[in-house]
Amino acid sequence: MKKFFLGVIIAILVAIGYNYFNNRLAERESLEASSSLIEKEIRKVSKLIVSEGSYAQIYNYKNTESFLFDVLSARKKALIVVNAEATVSYDLSNMQYEIDEENKTVQIISIPEPELKITPDFEFYDVTQDYLNQFKAEDYNSIKQKINKNLRAKIEKSTLMKNAENRLISELQKLFILTNSQGWTLLYKQEKLQQSEDFQRVKL
Repeated sequence: MKKFFLGVIIAILVAIGYNYFNNRLAERESLEASSSLIEKEIRKVSKLIVSEGSYAQIYNYKNTESFLFDVLSARKKALIVVNAEATVSYDLSNMQYEIDEENKTVQIISIPEPELKITPDFEFYDVTQDYLNQFKAEDYNSIKQKINKNLRAKIEKSTLMKNAENRLISELQKLFILTNSQGWTLLYKQEKLQQSEDFQRVKL
């Protein structure tokens, strides 16, 4: 009889042990699946173009060269029309983050700076030049460089960059929804993002 009860107890312990390790294995597989899903979604939006804009500018170029102690002068001028396409993107493959499977947290450590790409199209009109002061290849290159610099400065101060930041926040909110649905916690710079509205006060 004692052997019978001992056998029953051993069988119960074995069953409990089997269920315990089986559940632990299932939890681990579920955790790994959640982690893989989150990493997959982060890679999915690795190159994120968040804003696009079109710009048109007109520039007047004038140059005067003096000769013979300023007795003679030679001028050249041109009207330049520039149509430019600008895009702002974030390369999230360079985003630094850590996934803590044990505590089920995703920590965003740093977000890369936005990349502003400008594709200008130059058209030169009303080009006039004196014999002693004619346009050269370096003149055109210098004009284009100055216009590009001026155009970039204007776009960087425009609403395009702010709109890009808002779009990025919107995409990160999707990551928050994903992690939240999986029972994970999303943090940025050690700050816990507990609800979608928290992103509006995040300083990128």
